[in-house]
Amino acid sequence: MTNFTQTLLKWYKINKRDLPFRDTHDAYRIWLSEIIFQQTRISQGLAYYEKFIKRFPTPLALAKAKEDEVLKLWQGLGYYSRARNLHAAAKSMKGKFPTTYDGVRALKGVGDYTAAAICSMAYNMPYAVVDGNVYRVLSRVFGVQTPIDTTEGKKEFTALAQKLLDKEFPGDFNQAIMDFGAMVCTPQTPRCKECPLAQKCVARRENCVDKLPVKAQKTKVSERFFHYIYVEQGGYTWLHKRGAGDIWQNLYELPLVETAKGGVLTKKPAWCGRAKLTPVGGPIKHVLSHRIIWAQLYRVVLPPAAKVPTEFLRVNNTALEKYAVPRLVQKLLERI
Repeated sequence: MTNFTQTLLKWYKINKRDLPFRDTHDAYRIWLSEIIFQQTRISQGLAYYEKFIKRFPTPLALAKAKEDEVLKLWQGLGYYSRARNLHAAAKSMKGKFPTTYDGVRALKGVGDYTAAAICSMAYNMPYAVVDGNVYRVLSRVFGVQTPIDTTEGKKEFTALAQKLLDKEFPGDFNQAIMDFGAMVCTPQTPRCKECPLAQKCVARRENCVDKLPVKAQKTKVSERFFHYIYVEQGGYTWLHKRGAGDIWQNLYELPLVETAKGGVLTKKPAWCGRAKLTPVGGPIKHVLSHRIIWAQLYRVVLPPAAKVPTEFLRVNNTALEKYAVPRLVQKLLERI
């Protein structure tokens, strides 16, 4: 066992976070936690984890659920493909969680990182995890300059993590390095003065902590302009279910008009007839991983007899909360 590994495990024993999925070897619960907490803060994800475990205590219970219910329970976490993959994977298990690395890795939505996390924590298999926290800790402590978003970089960091892994307690090591990256070796303002690895840290010695890890490419962010219309039709409103090929697949939203540029919508949809579109508040800026969405809400009042286009669903206002909607649409509905 390397000095790095010993130091990290000693730190973890004293400082590990008390989390409900930490002291279990139940692969199903560990899998749920890993999927929920990817790209989700612990403070935000805990309530979702508890809700999912309560509603779906077994893989079979999750498999039997309808996708709409799974998406509704997931509402607010974002990255909805994770929820759809979670549901599809549960269906493929036939009631029993896989017990081999290859079986776990074959589940929909499970990559190398997630498979390593599950197998090391649930089955004590010697697979090292490599996620954002691991990239950051290893690049700084060992001064690795290879870009993490390249094939070469991924191979180098995976090999290094595997070399450092405690083969006797792989689950503890993986959780230790992830906790260390989240609590000490953070992206901004890392706690270097409290770091037990500070004396060995190349980045600290060479004063380049803020420059590691290295990325070869910058993520390109695009802007989109959405105009949502809230229909008032005698106690009912209209919803539209989004299809495949874009964000928020299979979630519901208000009738939408997307434009190439921002500003107030100048041409209303034909189904509005002579009814007036009234803006409700100003535009909302909604940030996704690779997109910035500018959304404006409008209100339109239509007569009860107005025909509902086939692409829309007429919903009683009292039943709106039953439909899974993106967080952006939820924010807009809160204005009404």
